[in-house]
Amino acid sequence: MNRTALFFAGIILAAAGILSPPLALVAGLIFGLTVAHPLPRESQAVSKFLLQASVVLLGFGMNLGEVVHAGREGFLYTAIGLAFALSLGLGLGKLMQVRPKASLLITCGTAICGGSAIAAVAPVADAGEEDMAVALGTVFTLNAVALLLFPFIGWHLHLSQTQFGLWSALAIHDTSSVVGAAARYGQQALAVGTTVKLARALWIIPVALVTAMIFSRRTGGKAKITIPWFIGLFVLAAVARTYVPLSAATFTRMSSLGKSGLTVVLFLIGTGLSRETIRRVGVRPMVQGIALWIVIATVSLLAIRAGWIAL
Repeated sequence: MNRTALFFAGIILAAAGILSPPLALVAGLIFGLTVAHPLPRESQAVSKFLLQASVVLLGFGMNLGEVVHAGREGFLYTAIGLAFALSLGLGLGKLMQVRPKASLLITCGTAICGGSAIAAVAPVADAGEEDMAVALGTVFTLNAVALLLFPFIGWHLHLSQTQFGLWSALAIHDTSSVVGAAARYGQQALAVGTTVKLARALWIIPVALVTAMIFSRRTGGKAKITIPWFIGLFVLAAVARTYVPLSAATFTRMSSLGKSGLTVVLFLIGTGLSRETIRRVGVRPMVQGIALWIVIATVSLLAIRAGWIAL
């Protein structure tokens, strides 16, 4: 079987549910690290859109009251976490002598929502392709680790569904990995994790605006700010689930379709991690990203177990 056929076979197995989300990611990683990707650009474009569409479809499985409650409470926690992560991340980057723009992107990706935050901040900071590749490679690698590691930690520590969903939303970078880890842990963890994560993602807007103001004098013009469209559609899907008079089975099927799409996304994400990407990331940016992530994950977990952060 050639590499193209193998690639599409993985997509089919993931979409059919034969591969669970963690297995889909592992299969993608094995493919990416051992085989030259046949369609890297197309895979990246499809992965980005499918992720956003899958998050919207997952909204059809959630009650609006749960979304509003978790989002309102989570917004405060994410605000505190954001300020802490940005200060610590930029400080670590300076201490480790990571290139300033790469350090900024790694920090924003860790503090807010991974690749989406990097994609939003990079244009307004006038970051180059190399800085984006370094930041995305760092965040992407840690996402893969979190998706596999977090559920085992949660089970070992006997975290409740709500506790795990909240921890995942506060400590995992990308929405895809938050949803994947939370879905593996349980339905309530998925509901909490997704809504709080989207509340965290809302901070893209003010952070991008502030970054644009700081760099506007250097770029000599107005920078374009990208705002994730799927956040609003996710809320509208929850509104439909709560108020539109359709059968529960209809909404369940739509939500299940979102989970299937997410599984495919995880496979595609795994295929995008190559040996070249790992080499390009380098040591210092990766150390910065790992150190920042470990501190945030540990502090947030301790705070949740102590009852300082709760929904």
